[in-house]
Amino acid sequence: MINIAIFGFGTVGSGVADVISNNQAEIRKTLGDNVHVKYILDIREDIPGVVHDINTIVNDPDIKIVCETMGGKEPAYTYTHLALERGISVCTSNKELVDAHGVELSAIAREHNCSYLFEASVGGGIPLLRTIREAFGHEKVSRIAGILNGTCNYILTNMKAGKDFDSALKEAQANGFAERNPAADVEGHDTARKIAILASLVSGKKFSYEQVSCEGITGVTQQDIADAEAQGMAIKLLGVYEAEGPSVVVAPYLVPKSSPLYAVNDVFNGVMVTGNMVDNVMFYGRGAGKLPTASAVVSDVIECAKNQGRNIHTGFADIQPVENVNAPSKPEGQKFRVL
Repeated sequence: MINIAIFGFGTVGSGVADVISNNQAEIRKTLGDNVHVKYILDIREDIPGVVHDINTIVNDPDIKIVCETMGGKEPAYTYTHLALERGISVCTSNKELVDAHGVELSAIAREHNCSYLFEASVGGGIPLLRTIREAFGHEKVSRIAGILNGTCNYILTNMKAGKDFDSALKEAQANGFAERNPAADVEGHDTARKIAILASLVSGKKFSYEQVSCEGITGVTQQDIADAEAQGMAIKLLGVYEAEGPSVVVAPYLVPKSSPLYAVNDVFNGVMVTGNMVDNVMFYGRGAGKLPTASAVVSDVIECAKNQGRNIHTGFADIQPVENVNAPSKPEGQKFRVL
């Protein structure tokens, strides 16, 4: 039996427990063993197996893998650092931590013969990072263009259906697709962290969130939506990495009907990856939500369980910061870039 712990029992953390409970037969078929949640680290008292002291978990020799689903930088960074130093692999959905400290934590994992995996940090349930890491390892990736935030895509889809921005945002909040404070989503910061992680993965250089030229969707109007539709286009918030330059941009783009991204609506994500040999490959699926994101965390748990006592190479441990990142301007006289 593979014993694991979960750091943080919110939406994603409780989803991890649900996936393991509901799909134990499938996990055993894939892994050849059962996965058991031995500990849950949380401030609440009314959860079976809950503990409040991180040392209870990291000092237990039965624990070889933890799922960090706390979000934010602290105490997630401190707890992850401590676990990795004890040789405990960490699987995370925390894009903010991966962006800020992923290189350092990956190096610590390698030093201690364990792994730091973060499939769920980008694209929710879409098997995106592992596919790029393994199936695209021989490709020269020239561009990534993706709808990486389901909240913004939901809002823009509803604006296309006739709602104004404020009404579409309120509906997203009512349906649980947007936070009470939606700034990280609608201002583009969430997408910026995700495209920075993707750019780092494919380029072998560390792009940070702060280096992304970032513009959200708060300035998009119903008239803009109508004008785009009249041109046979849709407005989508995209994160775009271009190897030439290099450049990393988050902004509302005009997407033509000829692009597969045109048809990605509601809370779904879509990512186009362009390789020099494979050309364009499209990834599509639920980019957020309790169970899709938790499913990606559990996929990392299974990979770590298959590779106990060794480090899974992600390419993050050795990358150096990129120094110059271009911020290409919009075409003169135009409100939006065109994909």
